[in-house]
Amino acid sequence: MQRQAEAPIPSQYGQFTMLAYSDTVFEHMPHIAMVAAGFDNTKPVPVRIHSECMTGDVFGSRRCDCGEQLEESLRMVGENGGVIIYLRQEGRGIGLINKLKAYNLQDMGFNTADANTHLGFDVDARQYDAAISILQDLGIETIELITNNPAKVKALQDSPIRVSCRIPLIIDPQNDSRDYLETKQHLMGHLLGL
Repeated sequence: MQRQAEAPIPSQYGQFTMLAYSDTVFEHMPHIAMVAAGFDNTKPVPVRIHSECMTGDVFGSRRCDCGEQLEESLRMVGENGGVIIYLRQEGRGIGLINKLKAYNLQDMGFNTADANTHLGFDVDARQYDAAISILQDLGIETIELITNNPAKVKALQDSPIRVSCRIPLIIDPQNDSRDYLETKQHLMGHLLGL
């Protein structure tokens, strides 16, 4: 995987440079790094590694807190010269079609973890190798990881990247997302303080 293209992106959260990463220039769905103005890789960099969630990030679904987490992360890194890495691994790695099937199972009483395993997938099939490669390409050695997910912290700690601290990203639950978030906390170990 390599950096294929980049361009400045002014946003409501500040000035960013968007970088696209893929194996070839023909990839239509590259991984993305949003690098905020003021980025300095000689000190610990605030970093959010965010897995794609089309329903939440784009369409504002209240079934999860993903869109709200992305917005808050953009604000945080925009103010602090950080980086958001946007990984194309929809639905904790199962893809959009299977995520929608999992939603139907959730509506029949399955929790989010059991819905994934009922469909034949791991509870969380995400990988973070691409994020580590992007951080290395950006010359980042030490990060302040913006996450509630201990598995993500462990994946980065087991890499050449040093995690100096974890920054919590707590979003107040909505009525539609409370069960989902409680499952993430109780079954998947996410640090949500519910």
